[in-house]
Order: sequence, then structure tokens, then C-alpha cells
Amino acid sequence: MINRDFSGGVARLMLDSPHNRNALSTQLLTELNDGLDAAQADAAVRVIVLSGEGPAFCSGADLKEQREYRERGEPSPVADLLVGALTKILESPKPVVARVNGHARAGGLGLIGAADIAIAPFEATFGFAEVRLGLVPAVIAVTCVPRMTDRAALELFLTGETFDAARAAEIGLLNRAVDDLDAEVQRYLEMLRLGGPAALAAIKPMLKTVREQAPAFDAMAELSTATFASDEGQEGMRAFAEKRPPAWAAA
Repeated sequence: MINRDFSGGVARLMLDSPHNRNALSTQLLTELNDGLDAAQADAAVRVIVLSGEGPAFCSGADLKEQREYRERGEPSPVADLLVGALTKILESPKPVVARVNGHARAGGLGLIGAADIAIAPFEATFGFAEVRLGLVPAVIAVTCVPRMTDRAALELFLTGETFDAARAAEIGLLNRAVDDLDAEVQRYLEMLRLGGPAALAAIKPMLKTVREQAPAFDAMAELSTATFASDEGQEGMRAFAEKRPPAWAAA
């Protein structure tokens, strides 16, 4: 259900359930959580890439499985597993890139919203289809709403309309809609690997602090002083002065 490839400093986690368009089943989400944990624990991993097998990135929840849980009178673990995976992505100290290889619906958009950088080909389509099934995009709203404009979120949640990658980029759900997906993903990977690991890990907590504290100058001045004094910061400045790559960017 999840194919892993950890090499070259990149952990590639691929949703591999093409028979149901990589739907979020109990097994797939369990393996995704395990894969994210493994990527975080591997010191050699600098960046995590999340992608899908086949023409779809992710079609959302496995509705057939959800009905089966209901028929058996058993509670579904899917919501908790999805919350776990989204939280791991949101809080990952290693950058997470969503290589959105194809169409995404519902819960699949939650994965895209949680990622730090999301890229898709122009031909990919998207949709918050929940309302047309009598459902609401509750869990994924946590990751998608902060990325999107308020009007776009309200419109697309209410209508369930399908929209294209250009619109997804326009409203902030994607960073880029592109012709050559792999070339653009590779470009981002190369840039991310140039960043100091500790500095990269500090970025998301920093942004959270800035958003929650107004003004946040005292906290940011403290962080700035600490990074300048850190071993990583000192190495970066030495490398700049010596016109060489820093240690973490060495081939």
C-alpha cells in the first residue's frame, strides 16, 4: 500500500493502491504513518516526498471500507489514522514535498494541504466532494483552510466543484502547477538540500510563533541570535566566506 524508497537523502513515500485510486484505507494510512515515522527516524533523510501510483494522487477516504465498518457495527479508525498522518506531516522537522502526480479528492487534499510544498501537473484536477455525499471536509479543513483564501474555501467546500491545478495554485492549495512535474520536484529537492537541517527544522515553529504572537520581535530576536551562534550557522558563514558549499550540502 505504501512503497518506500530512502536514498540520496530523500524519503519517497508512494501511495500504491491504484485499484481504488489510492484511497485512504485503514491499511494505507497505517503504512503511511509507519513510513513517516521511519523517515523522521532516519538521520540520512533530508527531505520527504509524498506521491501516488497511477493516474490519481489520492481519491480520499475508502468509502467501501467505511460502509463495511458501519455494517459490522464497528468504529472506523480512519479518522484517527488520518489525523495522525496529517499531524506528522505538519510537524515534520524535515521538509515534506507533495508530488501530486494526478487527481486528488477529499482526504487527498488534506495531505496536499499538510505538505510544506505541493506541486502538480496542469492536467490534475481537485475537488472537495464531501458535501455531495452529505459529508463535511472536517479533518482536512485543518490543513487546507490555512492555505486557501477564505472565499475559495467557502465556495469549494459548499459546491464540491471540480477545479484544475491552475486554480489550485491561484488559491494557495498548490505552490506550482507545471508541465514537467518531475523536473520541478527535482528543482525543489536540490534547493531544500542546500539548507542546513537544523535551520530547516526551525522554520515551521518560527512561522507558528510569528502568527500567534503579535508582536513577536523578542522571540524572533532570540531565535536569530541562537542560529547565528550555532555550529550550523557558523559553518554556513565560514563556507560563504570561503566560497565553498557548507558541510551539509556536500555531495
